[in-house]
Amino acid sequence: MDENTLTVILVEPQLGQNIGAVARAMLNFGLTELRIVNPRDGWPNPEALPSAAGADKILENAKIYASTLEAIGDLNRIFATSNRTPDMIKSIYTPNLALQHLTLTARQGQKVGILFGGERCGLRNEDISLCEALIRIPTSDDFSSLNLAHAVVIIAHEWFAQTASSPFEFFRTGRTRLATREDLGRLFNHLEEELDRTGFLRHPKKRAIMLRNIRNTFQRALLTEQEVRTLRGIIKSLTDGEGKIQKKAS
Repeated sequence: MDENTLTVILVEPQLGQNIGAVARAMLNFGLTELRIVNPRDGWPNPEALPSAAGADKILENAKIYASTLEAIGDLNRIFATSNRTPDMIKSIYTPNLALQHLTLTARQGQKVGILFGGERCGLRNEDISLCEALIRIPTSDDFSSLNLAHAVVIIAHEWFAQTASSPFEFFRTGRTRLATREDLGRLFNHLEEELDRTGFLRHPKKRAIMLRNIRNTFQRALLTEQEVRTLRGIIKSLTDGEGKIQKKAS
């Protein structure tokens, strides 16, 4: 199996030194694909190079994105790291169990990734809602704060250990692959447009929470590309059917 199939995504990291340390941790365990969303101090950042300690290629090849959704668009499964409990329903895994899921998916030739939040306040709920599940790294109750690079090195080591183990089947998706985050994004946009049109999302104060709940429902389902196409067809059929009924009534 190719160890380069896990993508590391840093969302709004602050310090160049930490980004460099992340690159070093990744290369220690055979990971090379780094994506960065809105780095606070811009990119490239010269302060990242010394702490990379030779992992310069990862920094040179890092891809920069304006939004989390753009950064994860081509991935089939995406988990988020967080030590806080968001106000939404999410499965929460230890690193060992989370990486079992992701390595087994990667063995089927599908793209997987993990989100890491910025140093100051971690991931926002909007970012977490784009992910299938959370990874919680066990730490002391008395001092649970981890440096960004420390979190990455724990996950990268676990990935390395999992990919060195004997493969076994987790699930099969037949002739269709798991949907990418871009596929799901289009489904969410399509559904939200129709819910706006019908007035379901008419309460401004509840809108953000309702949308997060809807997205989380679909994230847990591990939808395939074909299932997403089917759901979009259902939405279109229902909305087109409404128009036909109205025409007949008139």
